[in-house]
Amino acid sequence: MLTLSLLPHVLGVCRLDAESAIPAWATQDAFFSITRTADELSIVCPAALIPAGVTAETGWRCLKVHGSLDFSLVGVLRSIAEPLAQAGISIFAISTYDTDYVLVQADALPRAIEALRRAGHRVNEAGARSEET
Repeated sequence: MLTLSLLPHVLGVCRLDAESAIPAWATQDAFFSITRTADELSIVCPAALIPAGVTAETGWRCLKVHGSLDFSLVGVLRSIAEPLAQAGISIFAISTYDTDYVLVQADALPRAIEALRRAGHRVNEAGARSEET
């Protein structure tokens, strides 16, 4: 069983050209993720920070897996993704050195929390606010 917490912001997933500089607006909050590949620069940050004209999909809510996850652990993300897939909920996953973050669309959040709880996970919604963008 895992413990997850709902982060407060509505997030957006942005796509910029691969050679783009990392924009200052993307790093103005405590939670952001930046990935550069040969094909693109992807940024996940609060949707309210994304300027007009930037290619983005907004309306994502984020569930953080609690605790440091040892690299030898197997199936952590699967234990989250599988019940969500069975409930027909798509995800966008982000992993860091310490843990995993799973994004779901805001309109699917109540069903996602219910599916995760049915799968035996604890989901903490305390302190999270549902802000509109």
